Amino acid sequence: MSRGFPVLIVDDDFHVATLHASYVEAVPGFRVVGHAGNAQQALQAFHSLRPELVLLDVYLPDGSGLDVLRQLDCDVMMLSAAADVTSLRMALHRGALAYLLKPFGQEDLAQRLRSYARYRRLLEKSIQLDQDIVERARRSLLGTETSALSSPARTRSATEQSILEALTGAQSASGGAALSALEVAEQVGVSRATAQRYLSSLADDGAVDIQLRYGTTGRPEHRYAKRR
Repeated sequence: MSRGFPVLIVDDDFHVATLHASYVEAVPGFRVVGHAGNAQQALQAFHSLRPELVLLDVYLPDGSGLDVLRQLDCDVMMLSAAADVTSLRMALHRGALAYLLKPFGQEDLAQRLRSYARYRRLLEKSIQLDQDIVERARRSLLGTETSALSSPARTRSATEQSILEALTGAQSASGGAALSALEVAEQVGVSRATAQRYLSSLADDGAVDIQLRYGTTGRPEHRYAKRR
């Protein structure tokens, strides 16, 4: 994943698909690789584009998105106007990670995508699972990790507090600017590796957002901002 999680959008309404694509592209770490307007196109696009996440409608002109769902070997979120219990249960039974009812706003989808990104980051840095990681991954995916870990019962370390203060100060002084791990390290007085470790943990907790800055060559630079 050099330029973010590749996302395929499946919706028979081109204007809706375009709108949803703009929502996705506004979330750091995600990029839209294609759009399919029916079930057949969806399967063809999946095999040719190999997305890691598909945003799939239930109502398609040549079939049901629920039938497409069980043929996709990747992560899937359902975005649909299908508000019946049967569709929801079938979607979850067949492996959908989320079910978002249309119409919805940009932030509604953004929250699901950020939760998905935290879930993926947590698993990708875990060499071997234990039950705590399993539960944290599940909470991240459901979007409950932030509330669970940022409750008053959890006391942050002095280094975490200093990092959050540095991010807050940068955002206040520069109108929302994000900092790199090196910039955080210099402000807090720790090594870059230490800052990176704490920033990754805070991102997994949902306290910090990761933004990607793309240059002309090489890997994108990770920059960090305190979640508002």
